[in-house]
Amino acid sequence: MPVKIIKTACPRNCYSTCSMLAYVKNGKLIKVEGNPENKATKGTLCLKGLSYVQRVYSPDRLKYPIKRTGKRGEGKWKRISWDEAFDTIVNKLKYIKKHYGEEAVLFYYASGTKGILNQFSTAFWRMYGGYTGTYGDLCWPAGLEAVRLTFGEVKHSVPWDILNSKLIIMWGKNPAETNIHQMSFIIDARKKGTKIIVIDPIKTTTALKADIYIPIKPGTDSALANAIARFLINNELYDKDFVNKYVLGFEKYRDMVSEYSPEFVEKITDIPAKKIIELALTYGKIKPASITFGYGPQRYTNAGQSVRAVACLQALTGNIGIPGGDFYYANLQTDKIPRIELPEKSQKERISIPVAELGEGILTADNPPVKMMWIERGNPVTSNPDVNKIIKAFKTIDFIVVVDQFITDTASYSDIILPAKTMFEQTDLIGAYWHSYLQLKKKAIEPYFESKPETEIYRELAKRLNLNYKFFPENTEEFLKNFVEKIPGITWDMLEKGPVLAPWTQEVAWSDFKFPTPSGKIEFYSEQAQNLWKINPLPVYHPSAVHKNSLTKYPLHLITTHSKNKIHSQFNNLEFISEINPSPEVEIHIDDAIERNISDGDPVRIFNERGELKIIARLTYRIKKGVVNIHEGWWINEGGTVDFLSADRITDIGFGAAFHDCMVQVEKIQ
Repeated sequence: MPVKIIKTACPRNCYSTCSMLAYVKNGKLIKVEGNPENKATKGTLCLKGLSYVQRVYSPDRLKYPIKRTGKRGEGKWKRISWDEAFDTIVNKLKYIKKHYGEEAVLFYYASGTKGILNQFSTAFWRMYGGYTGTYGDLCWPAGLEAVRLTFGEVKHSVPWDILNSKLIIMWGKNPAETNIHQMSFIIDARKKGTKIIVIDPIKTTTALKADIYIPIKPGTDSALANAIARFLINNELYDKDFVNKYVLGFEKYRDMVSEYSPEFVEKITDIPAKKIIELALTYGKIKPASITFGYGPQRYTNAGQSVRAVACLQALTGNIGIPGGDFYYANLQTDKIPRIELPEKSQKERISIPVAELGEGILTADNPPVKMMWIERGNPVTSNPDVNKIIKAFKTIDFIVVVDQFITDTASYSDIILPAKTMFEQTDLIGAYWHSYLQLKKKAIEPYFESKPETEIYRELAKRLNLNYKFFPENTEEFLKNFVEKIPGITWDMLEKGPVLAPWTQEVAWSDFKFPTPSGKIEFYSEQAQNLWKINPLPVYHPSAVHKNSLTKYPLHLITTHSKNKIHSQFNNLEFISEINPSPEVEIHIDDAIERNISDGDPVRIFNERGELKIIARLTYRIKKGVVNIHEGWWINEGGTVDFLSADRITDIGFGAAFHDCMVQVEKIQ
């Protein structure tokens, strides 16, 4: 049979949301390539994308439902039929509803895969009569809320507009690892003479391409931003006309930043005053300038104010609404598509547990307590803060169901694991949060062995519970065709031909200079911030949680960056990736290592009051002294998740997880 080429798209929680070509022969996926029709991703894929064939046919992929036969976490399983799995789950759901109430079921989902059809999960639990749910997010919510408070909406210009920038500032972002397609635009811009500045505690691969590199103390970003603002205002290097026309609260902001002298901020950030002045002068004299702000700097308890402070700089200099300008954080322009009409919320829908405090939330839930948990699209035992507390909490739950493709750390603590489909086994519609393409994630092959799409799982459960199972479409592609008719300017035929830039996309964000804030202006002074979040309406600096306390016992600041070889806890279990990335390592400054008698390659113990890891040390001058770094996403059986060490703290706004407010000690294992 000839090879079929199917246009599809990657649904992972990643900036790029790559357009892809799936090659299928005799019903089997044989190769994946990039689709060049997407101007943002330009036909290229990362290692993760290239590993998809191995992911689909991995020998570790779950083929059938399985149930636990030993102690929780012991790793003893037995294959069961779908009928047995459904009957067991339905009986548990009926029993819990009768004896404890619907809220005794905790429905937990994360962002492991994107798609419109994910919304059917919530529909099922509403039909069940209620549930306990979580709020907040692990990844980016402090930044989302900060951008919304400042500009009124979360968006930025199309990725290729950065080629118009004469100055590009990468603030806490390392696109060479985490957004490789943006990095290609940066390299092209640099060839045209664009100046590059990187602000980061680590001299990353991106920083090696920079004209100016600023090593900053973790969690002090708002102090630096306010010092830059002070210099620009004092030296009249700001855009007075833009500020007068489009900014609310400039006078109060000017008075606030007047306190942030370079000398004062040097003591906070560890950046020499002369370097702060050089940075501010460079920024103030080159236009258009863009700032890309990463997700790492908003994983502190002072995160929202940091994002607000840096975002204000772009308005202060008039770098909003013009080609080559803008504040790149997240671009949610594809979120304007309609949502599926779900059943009405039940009075017993208890959204009460912060994602950042999952373990604590389970342990303290009452009236009723959590008796059952359903987990999909996530791996909280690897990825959520304070893993030891989460494991303790899981052991208190009577019955746990996980829907996944593999026996992850989380799945290993479940009672039943249901085998999930991969991205190639069901059609869906996906948007993105860096570019504005709408794309079909087109079905290319039939589900692997007995794996099922979640919509089929919910349809069958609803049928056995005598709920309205017909709400869950038997033919999801027909459902999506009808759904697409509701999207202005988009047709199914257009999507089948390839990625479609949403017709309402502003290629240069804010070019209409309309800001949907309460004042209609960019808000340096935000009453919403004060009223909703009880924080200062101005983007002041205040120390993050760990900087307020004594650092004697745990003097090293742990940050947990992302690797180009995996997305959170996905992909590293594949042989193709694990050969490149076999085990976790801790990066430590050479001077910090010498103080501890640690040599490169030594086994070390990283620990604090919450837990410990035993891994290999890598000595480097590319990390700031006093800071250590371990890539996040490692499974326990791969060497241990970094979240044995992280604290379950919440960001100042947005209910995010303050992963990087984490102090540790490192010692050599003798």
